[in-house]
Amino acid sequence: MALLAEHLLRPLPADKQIETGPFLEAVSHLPPFFDCLGSPVFTPIKADISGNITVCTWPGSPTVYDTNPTKFRTLQNILEVEKEMYGAEWPKVGATLALMWLKRGLRFIQVFLQSICDGERDENHPNLIRVNATKAYEMALKKYHGWIVQKIFQ
Repeated sequence: MALLAEHLLRPLPADKQIETGPFLEAVSHLPPFFDCLGSPVFTPIKADISGNITVCTWPGSPTVYDTNPTKFRTLQNILEVEKEMYGAEWPKVGATLALMWLKRGLRFIQVFLQSICDGERDENHPNLIRVNATKAYEMALKKYHGWIVQKIFQ
């Protein structure tokens, strides 16, 4: 947890622009967090977050940032360029879509950890984190998933 805090809890700069390189480096420390939970149930979430961190425009491509670090210096730059590039398909394509899913994954982690900190638990199974994971899923991801994925999560 200290590693996550060290990399993720930096204050925003005055212009509120998030630099892409440092952001991607910081969030790259998130996937190992799921290994600490000791359950294979988190494998799909870990894989999804890992994939979105790469911010690929299509499978096998370099990250958008790596193609032109100057042009894509901030996350806002990525959104602006892709909005112009993709037109009516935007924001449901490219790095923008990956960033939206990454944001949802970060929200899942936030709700999950907050639920644990708040002491929410199943009194019949106090050592299980099912209550916390379910709450996080319902608040952060469920509305974006179809019926089949929702059933898989259950």
